Amino acid sequence: MNIFEEFCKNVVELDPKIRFAGIADGDGKLEATADRKGLTPLLNSEERAQYAITAATRQYTRLRWEYRLGKISYASSHYTKLIRATIPIADENSRLAHVLLLSFDADADNFHQIITKKVVPLVAKNMTRFLKATEK
Repeated sequence: MNIFEEFCKNVVELDPKIRFAGIADGDGKLEATADRKGLTPLLNSEERAQYAITAATRQYTRLRWEYRLGKISYASSHYTKLIRATIPIADENSRLAHVLLLSFDADADNFHQIITKKVVPLVAKNMTRFLKATEK
C-alpha cells in the first residue's frame, strides 16, 4: 500500500459521514481512492477520473487568488445526494502538488468541523510526505 492509498483509507475512517476520499496529482490524475465500507459509489471509476481532473483545474484557479484573499483551506459543493469537498495540497509558494477529494453524506451538517478538525490536521501531519512524493 503506497502512502496515498494508506492516507485515503485513514481519511475515510476519520468519521462515519465520510463516503469517499481520493488523492489526485496536480494534473488531476487519481493516485489513490478509498470508499467507506459497504458504500455503493454514485460515480464509476471513469467519472471519478474526470471529476479529479476538473477539481485540480479549479484548485489552480483558487490558488491563483490566495495572494489577495488569503490561504484557501477547502472548497465545497452541495448536491442533493452528497457533499463534495476539495482540499489543495500545495507547497509554501502555493504550487499545487495534489488535491484531496472528499465526499460526505448529504445530511452531514457538521462537514465543516470534520474537515477542519479531523481532515486538515491529518493533511498537515502528512504534508512533508506528500511534497516529497511529488518531487520523485
